[in-house]
Amino acid sequence: MAASVEQRAHELREQLVRHNYRYYVLDEPEVSDFEYDRLFDELRALEEEHPELATPESPTRRVGAAPSDRFQKVEHLSPMGSLDKVNTDEGLRKWADDVRKRLDSDEPVVYVTEPKIDGSAVSLVYEHGAFVRGATRGDGIRGEDVTTNLRTIRAILPRMVLPDGEAPPPVLEVRGEVYMPLSGFRELNERFVAEGKKTAPNPRNAAAGSLRQLNPAITAERPLSIWIHGMGHHEGLPANGHWEALEWLRARGFRTNPHAERHDSIESVARACVEWERRRIELDYEIDGLVIKVDSFEQQRRLGVLHDRPRWARAYKWAPMTAQTKLLRIHIRVGRTGNLNPWAQLEPVEVGGVTVSTATLHNEEDINRKDIREADTVIVQRAGDVIPQVVGPVLPHARGTKAFRMPEQCPLCGAGIVKPEGEVMHRCPNPKCESRGLETLIHWVQAAMDIEGVGEQFVRRLWRQGLVTSMPDLYRLTKEQLVALDGYGEILAAKAVEAIEESKARPFYRVLFGLNIPDVGWVTARNLARHFGSIDRLMAATQEEIQEVEGIGPERAEAIAKWFAEDDNVALVRELLDLGLTFEAGEAERPVEGPLTGSSYVITGTLERFSREEAAAALTAQGAKVSDSVSSKTTGLIVGEEPGASKLSKAQRAGVPLLTEDDLLKLLER
Repeated sequence: MAASVEQRAHELREQLVRHNYRYYVLDEPEVSDFEYDRLFDELRALEEEHPELATPESPTRRVGAAPSDRFQKVEHLSPMGSLDKVNTDEGLRKWADDVRKRLDSDEPVVYVTEPKIDGSAVSLVYEHGAFVRGATRGDGIRGEDVTTNLRTIRAILPRMVLPDGEAPPPVLEVRGEVYMPLSGFRELNERFVAEGKKTAPNPRNAAAGSLRQLNPAITAERPLSIWIHGMGHHEGLPANGHWEALEWLRARGFRTNPHAERHDSIESVARACVEWERRRIELDYEIDGLVIKVDSFEQQRRLGVLHDRPRWARAYKWAPMTAQTKLLRIHIRVGRTGNLNPWAQLEPVEVGGVTVSTATLHNEEDINRKDIREADTVIVQRAGDVIPQVVGPVLPHARGTKAFRMPEQCPLCGAGIVKPEGEVMHRCPNPKCESRGLETLIHWVQAAMDIEGVGEQFVRRLWRQGLVTSMPDLYRLTKEQLVALDGYGEILAAKAVEAIEESKARPFYRVLFGLNIPDVGWVTARNLARHFGSIDRLMAATQEEIQEVEGIGPERAEAIAKWFAEDDNVALVRELLDLGLTFEAGEAERPVEGPLTGSSYVITGTLERFSREEAAAALTAQGAKVSDSVSSKTTGLIVGEEPGASKLSKAQRAGVPLLTEDDLLKLLER
């Protein structure tokens, strides 16, 4: 064996021991789960190839890290093993083949899958039905006694709920995962900001840190919950398998996950792994995979355990939705409304199966709340198809870094930047700012009119050439002008001109949405089109009349009325009208009577099966109203991924029901 192999194994063991300590004891991981798994798998491969390298103290033979000295140590009634992982369909089927070979028979194998909660593993001991002790996983043999803190979590039973006449088991050890719901995590960080404290980087850290507070009163204030996913030591349990055990626990008051499923084949398990990777954004808690177990206890016994890792279970892990990388620079983009939008240029990194090199940073206040700085190593998060965002820095900061400050002048036109009182966004006040005009054009062709084949780069090139500086210019473009540009042949130029011409038939509300009227998104634009029916009626409307439209309050009504009172804006509308664009509501934009007539909905966040516009269209087609803002009259708030915090909190204060995308589908089907 080469000395370099032995040295590498030694280095990996030291790294993993340190990472285990930071993860399990300090709750301050310095690498992502993906990077940890990569190091772990490399060490395990070396030890399998060179068995003489393996030692009892190796991280591949242990679970977690030694318990902290801050808490009393407690020995688990049975070891809390960890699970080997798979992350491909091939790996899953290879494990299933190994299970069958070890069972050495043609007997059927049934599997149970459960969401793999990204939280903090605990053991709860009940004696004669009463909760007497709880501990963290620790090193798998001994954990930290956090009984007092666990008693503050309302989802943990102080006493089992037993059917009439049933005697409690003398001893029952249940296993679970303490976690922090995403909604609670957002509220906690908002509270930290208000109190001037550093925010938690993710729900897992927030849950683990809350559970291991020396003062139980602090734990009691944190929004923690638990899912019970199995048992350790038990006496007299009448169950033959894991599925029966879950049902038995649920019937006695334990909080087991409703998304657990039973499967008759590994093919069904594989389909569930794919399905839940797509559906995980529907949940109010983070999961990073599925736990898969052979159902039968008798088969589990025959399969056994290797190095505290059961052969009868696997964790199927998806591509991580967070990663660490270097923030190279913070850039500023001036949006179509004049808002200064900071964004991060990153060293490319894979997040959720996609290579990410840019991420949103929201605003100066958010950047400084998270203490994000150029040259920092940062945590990047991506969920579903939403734009990646920087969660926070991996401390300590890089040497010489400084807190971020917005520029005092617009980076494009040099105008003095303003920040209106009560608002979080900085703004360029110059209506003639180059970027505002360009961004409005990009918004027009992409978001509003959806002109096929005419994208952002096309518009930027036309802008640089001076061919298009406003929306009307776009409709005066000729094939000959485009052919004169390098890279545009006759066919490509003809298609672009044809697509622009076809966009004249887009409905009235899309045109309104594209005009860049302050605070008029696509929902408000649709409501304005439905209410007034034509541009002439809308331009003649008073502020009070505009305020009668669904979802429009006094401030928004005033801004819309002022926009239509400006001569330049009226001239723009008239020019587009003369060019043949649609400024009258069509049949599809007019109010309809349907099963949802009288109801009003608001949509927030990113939906998976619909665009927000499609969801609104589906609701209005059934007679519902769709608004941009939540009020006491709102029937329901449809919540997608990355919802707006203000809409969520307003809905909760007003008692407005929160609906998932599945709820929306059921509503439309019904």
